[in-house]
Amino acid sequence: MNKNIKRICIILAVILTLTLTACGGGSTSSSAASAAGSTSGSEAAGTSSDPVVQIKFAGVTSFSAKEASEVFKEVAERESGGSLEITLYPDNMLADDRVAIETTQFGDIDIATSSTSPLCTMYADFYLFDAPYLFLSKQDVYDFIDGETGRAILDGMESIGLKGLCLWENGFRNFTNNKIAVSKPEDVATMKIRTMENEVHIAAWKALGANPTPMAFAEVFTALQQGTIDGQENPLGIIDGNKFQEVQKYVSLTQHVYTPYIICMNLDKWNSLTDNQKAAMETAVAQSTAFQRTRSQEIEDEILGRFETQGVNVIHLTGEEMAAFQKVITDNNIFALVKEKMDHPEYLDAALGA
Repeated sequence: MNKNIKRICIILAVILTLTLTACGGGSTSSSAASAAGSTSGSEAAGTSSDPVVQIKFAGVTSFSAKEASEVFKEVAERESGGSLEITLYPDNMLADDRVAIETTQFGDIDIATSSTSPLCTMYADFYLFDAPYLFLSKQDVYDFIDGETGRAILDGMESIGLKGLCLWENGFRNFTNNKIAVSKPEDVATMKIRTMENEVHIAAWKALGANPTPMAFAEVFTALQQGTIDGQENPLGIIDGNKFQEVQKYVSLTQHVYTPYIICMNLDKWNSLTDNQKAAMETAVAQSTAFQRTRSQEIEDEILGRFETQGVNVIHLTGEEMAAFQKVITDNNIFALVKEKMDHPEYLDAALGA
């Protein structure tokens, strides 16, 4: 009888071990885990002859970016045979966007995520992504950043000590206000609109007849609530995350500026990796980018559905209506202003040509 009990205990122990191994630690969301594949980094550990490299990955608050970072970690660790060990620091735990990138230049952080706008003074070709109505659809964006010019922009980051890995999606900026269902340029005339402290954005809103007002982001909700400003502009995730829809009647999908996230790595750290580890990173880049774009769109759809149930007036602009905004931007030489600021103005010409 004692032998039978012992045998049962051994069987149960084996089953428990296999179950825990299959779970892989449980830190990755179900959608992210599915995108990364079923094999976890812990299963692959110890199968590579490459030296183990510890990598600190500084992330942002965006839900899609956080989930994509988990995919990146899973794939890179698996494909490297466990020789890459990536620790994620989401929600700007290590620093805000710009400081995280600067710290990555120095090597205290290995990989960092940031919107491109705060980095323009460090890397002038990112001004391209501040150009209003340069892109009229997400497919326009993807065709550009996945093409030759997009790759050249990433490669150019080596001049500031960084390896540009990929561009993820922060999203199109959209306009909210309390006065009118904005769908054409003249609708924003004389409105007091909060903008970033960004010369290109300010010039664009002035060209449209508005009164752009730079303001600290932390003050925006109260200013909207009290009527100090009439409106503001941000990607849907930022609008929803900060509950601006609670103090704004109208959300117009103007999609006037597309802002990507840049994922970059300390160049010396990249160069220290073996060929196998670099290949693993490139596979992680491809799979996490595909996942993040899809997830970003899913989240935007969820937000729009939630807005409608909350009684927010969502205005969907047609292609012709967006083209009317673009014409104002073109007629007022905003693209020329952007090109003056860039090191490679031909990149913007390539985007316009596409």
